[in-house]
Order: sequence, then C-alpha cells, then structure tokens
Amino acid sequence: MNRAAFLMLLFAVFPLIAADKDWEPSKVVAIKGKQVEDLTIKERTYEIFEHDVKPEWGYKAPQQDNFVVIHPKKDRKNAPLYVILHSAGHDVISCVKCTRTVGNHDIYHTPDDFYALYVDCRRNQGDWWWGGMHINDANLTKKNSGGSPTSAEKRVMDTVQWVIKKYEIDPNRVYLGGNSMGGSGTLGIGMRNGDVFAAIKANVPAGIEHVSQRMFFPPLSVPENVKFSDPPIVIDYSGQNDSWSVGHERFAKAMNDRKYALYFYWGPFGHANNHANIEKVNDLVNSFDWLSVKKNEAYPVFANGDNNSKMPWPDVKSEKPAVSGQINAFYRWKNISDTKDKLEMSLFLVSAKELKTSFKIPEVSTADVSVRRLQNLNFKPGESFKWAFGETKGEGKADAEGVITIPAVKVAGQATTLTISK
Repeated sequence: MNRAAFLMLLFAVFPLIAADKDWEPSKVVAIKGKQVEDLTIKERTYEIFEHDVKPEWGYKAPQQDNFVVIHPKKDRKNAPLYVILHSAGHDVISCVKCTRTVGNHDIYHTPDDFYALYVDCRRNQGDWWWGGMHINDANLTKKNSGGSPTSAEKRVMDTVQWVIKKYEIDPNRVYLGGNSMGGSGTLGIGMRNGDVFAAIKANVPAGIEHVSQRMFFPPLSVPENVKFSDPPIVIDYSGQNDSWSVGHERFAKAMNDRKYALYFYWGPFGHANNHANIEKVNDLVNSFDWLSVKKNEAYPVFANGDNNSKMPWPDVKSEKPAVSGQINAFYRWKNISDTKDKLEMSLFLVSAKELKTSFKIPEVSTADVSVRRLQNLNFKPGESFKWAFGETKGEGKADAEGVITIPAVKVAGQATTLTISK
C-alpha cells in the first residue's frame, strides 16, 4: 500500500476510533466559567464533574453538562448509591446546598454512609423536565411523549452507570429520589430501569405523565416487542391539594393492575418538601425503609388490599375535610430462601410497637400477592406453580409476563411463611 492510500485509510478509520473512545467526565471547580463555592457538608468530600455528550444519546447539538458526587464520610468499596433529581426551581449546585439545612428538601439529603449523585437538568433547556412532560406545556408534552427514552434520560442513566463503575458501588443498592419535577423524573426514569434501581422515592411528583408514557399505562398498552425488567419498588407521597398531583388515581390503578409494588401516601400538605411538616399531616411518608431494598432479592407486590384508604382523586374538592390516606403502608416481608427449587419469604403487617402512627394498623389485611425479582426460581408464561401460606395451599399459573400471583392472602401481624415451588 502506498503512502497516499495509507493516509486515506487512516483518516477514514480515525473518526471511528475517536467515536469509540471511552466517555470520561472531567473534574472541575467552575461551571460555565463561574467558580463554585465550597460544597463540603457534614465533613463529606465532593467532586464536581463536567462532560460532553455521547453520540448515542441523540442530542441535536453538542452541549456540556455537570454532575456532583458526594462521598460517604468514610470512602469504601461496595457502598450504596443515592441518585437525586432536582426540582424545576433548582440546578445541581443549589440542590446540593439544600442539604446544609434539615428540612430543606429532605428528599435531597443522603445517608452519611452512601455515595450521592446529584445530576443537573437546568444548564441545557433541551433537557428540561428530565426528558418528561409538563402538563401545562403542550409543546413539551408533544416533544417528549411516547415510550422511547429521550436524550436527557439516556444521559442520566449513563451517568449513573459511570459512577457505579468509578466508585465501585454495590450494584444491588442503587436508589433514585427526587422532588417535584425531579419526582416526575424519578417515576418516569426509575420505573423503566428496574435493572439498575432497587427502589425509588418521589416527593410530590409534578405529574404522572412521564411515567405513564414510558410504561404505556392506560389508555396506552405495552407493545408486544417491549419487555420491561421487574421495576423498582416505588414510594410516592403527594398532596391532594397540590395541582401537580392530578391523575394519581390513574397512576395508582395502573400500578395495582400491572402488579407493580407501590407504597403511596397522601394528605393536604400541598407541594411540600419538609418532612417534619408533611408528617404532621401524614406520618407514614418515611415509615417504609426503602433504602434497605436490594435489587438481587425477590420482593412481594401487594394488590387490591382491603385496608387501603379511599383515594381523594379525581374529585378532590369533594373531600370535606381533606383527609390523609395510604396504599399498602403496613405490609412488610422478609426473604428466607430463593433457590432453583423453591422460594420462601415471610409476610406480615408492621406492628404498632414498631411504627408509631396516627393511622390504625389492622390486625389482618387481605391482598393479592405477586412476587417479582425471583433470583433462581423463575416461571415461564403459563407455567404452573404450587404455593403454601401457613396452613393454606393452592396451585396457579404464571401470567403472560411470567409473574405468579396468589389471590386473597390474609396477612397478619404474626409473620407467616409463603412458599412457592414448581
């Protein structure tokens, strides 16, 4: 090969080599040329990163983005990760600053032994609403509707994966939380990525449109060629006197009918972000230990529970006085074994001794129980299974998704073992 031909080949191949180069965010001390003040909080170190975009994200033009990583007080391998999506009123830096004060957007505050990832959605307006939709913005809704994740969503997920790898995070303990616009993004991004997030928590999410589109909730239906991983356990708390909460009756019904795990709390606390104030209205919002859920463990889904409160949506104005309520707030479980031959987990209701609440905890509550994230005992669609719950036994068949469900299980305060086998 002569020199000219070699150079032509080199120039032809070089762009492919450059495109394959690993995406590597860089540490910075300034954003858009402006120095960032010290963000050290509670003696935890931090790093600010800046990066460009990956071609596969599909952005129409180049852009720069930032994110912040907060270290645990003692750096260690295999630590859990808490990912935070900020509200429309914040950017990534102001979001981090909120954690200086207890009560200031408590969903942004992370445990001292966790890594924390704060992602930005404000620097580039094309990312607005975390790739989701604003119910009062027809253009944004038209742009971001449908089942396909947007560039912003892809950016968030690749950032999460980069942090998991760089800091050697425990891949089974990755969590997502957000407030308002970030709550909408938490539902819309988190539900589609159950292969990454163990559990997600949305504080007064600003709309359920994002998740409804991405998960094809009614009136949509899941296309035959679309398959979801088992979704994370979802915690949602919304005020029925908050205009952003409109449609939660549709969201709760879709979660129930699809056999997706939901812990839902509401009350007339408006668009609040201070947990102490919210708990004056509904003291259940932090009662479920969502940060102990692990992605590599099976979990039960409780549906059609007979102790669920009557929802105030859609006709919230008829609630006089405005009342607080819950869905699935008192169900708990403990995994015993998950082998190729059988699954065992105990089901029970939280006790009044363990949970001090103004709500009445029932002695017995009946619900249909499905099991997701089975690790070793998996079922094909239509495959038969046997089950036993205490002295009660039965048989059933997995649904079209391969999910098994035991109807009308009576869960009591005393733990009872549920056994499932082929």
